[in-house]
Amino acid sequence: MNYTPDIYHGDCLAVLQTIAAESVDLFYIDPPFFTQKIHALSTRDGNTRYSFKDLWASREEYGSFLLERLRECYRCLKPTGSLFFHCDENAGHIARFVLDDIFGTGNFQSEVIWSYKRWSNSKKGLMPSHQTILFYSRSTAFKFNTMTTPYSESTNVDQILQKRVRDERGKTIYARDDAGEPVSNGAKRGVPLGDVWEIPYLNPKAKERVGYPTQKPVLLLEKIIELSTAPNDLVVDPFCGSGTTVMAAQLLGRRAIGIDISPEAIELTKQRLANPIVTSSRLLERGRESYVRTDLDQFGCLQGLDYHLVQRNKGIDAILAEECCGKPVCVRIQRTGETVQQAATALHTAALRKGGAKLILVVTENHWGLFSADSVSPHITLVDATATAIRKALSQMNSTESGNVHGSQIDIVRRVAAS
Repeated sequence: MNYTPDIYHGDCLAVLQTIAAESVDLFYIDPPFFTQKIHALSTRDGNTRYSFKDLWASREEYGSFLLERLRECYRCLKPTGSLFFHCDENAGHIARFVLDDIFGTGNFQSEVIWSYKRWSNSKKGLMPSHQTILFYSRSTAFKFNTMTTPYSESTNVDQILQKRVRDERGKTIYARDDAGEPVSNGAKRGVPLGDVWEIPYLNPKAKERVGYPTQKPVLLLEKIIELSTAPNDLVVDPFCGSGTTVMAAQLLGRRAIGIDISPEAIELTKQRLANPIVTSSRLLERGRESYVRTDLDQFGCLQGLDYHLVQRNKGIDAILAEECCGKPVCVRIQRTGETVQQAATALHTAALRKGGAKLILVVTENHWGLFSADSVSPHITLVDATATAIRKALSQMNSTESGNVHGSQIDIVRRVAAS
């Protein structure tokens, strides 16, 4: 069933006080992070700007703010309910202290690490590439839907096929029946979901991007909701922001309540509910291994250079670590059976919007098809691979007069190497 979420404008403390006790199945809390900043971001067209203040007089003030609201969340949770609290390095320790006090340390279930790749960082030090989600339950009877992931590529096949038990010394061994035969471990369900989740960060071009600061991906909220609720359950987000939680709940057939003190956030949430957009992740659908280059043999011609492989581009194979004239250097290696012109066109097309990058095409087969060297873009520098350079040298050697072979060979090889 598809429910229409209830959206409330106002301080979540006041709204939470109107919700019946023990009626909520899941709270997702994504509050201000104690960053001591004003967060602002504009929509892609620049027509709308969203912002909120994350400024506090002290840690005590921030802690009191959380304490009042989390106490209400606890009151509203069913005995089978759960709460997921989103935080980062700024105030995770404060949130953990407050949550332990309200829920009890025995009801702390997990510290989930949301891991992602980020873009370049000018900050001195390690690049922030994760956020933390604290998982608490109201009681030990919390609802939990087991999820599994594929077996690791390095998993021993015996671990998949055979049941393991502990011997009299407490050591893990493979179980065997009375006849000494291996005991199966049953249905092959995969590996239970761990507490590190690799879910892509919303890049600037993602379709679901709406220009709201701190917007989270729908895929992240869908996983939380599916893990801890069932269809028709009630999901509440007291700091709903751009409305990701309530939109994910609606898509999954859960009832939902969203609350925010910003009228702009409330309006944005309503717009997204009317037109839900979820960015698909090819990384999650196909797996990270699907992006790994398997044609590494062809990169032998780049040996001795410092370069980075490009995994997701049809025209560019590598980017050199060293720039040229202040521009990045993009390299493509001609494929077997591909004409030089075809390879050059693929490289030129891929680099059109790469900020004037310098382009190098490594020619592995001196095969031009119907076109000549004049057809190659002047922005592309052709470089012969070693094998191609040797073939050229041999061809020129064969055409040299036999009376001066030795001197001609040296001269030809020098010219090829210089080119």
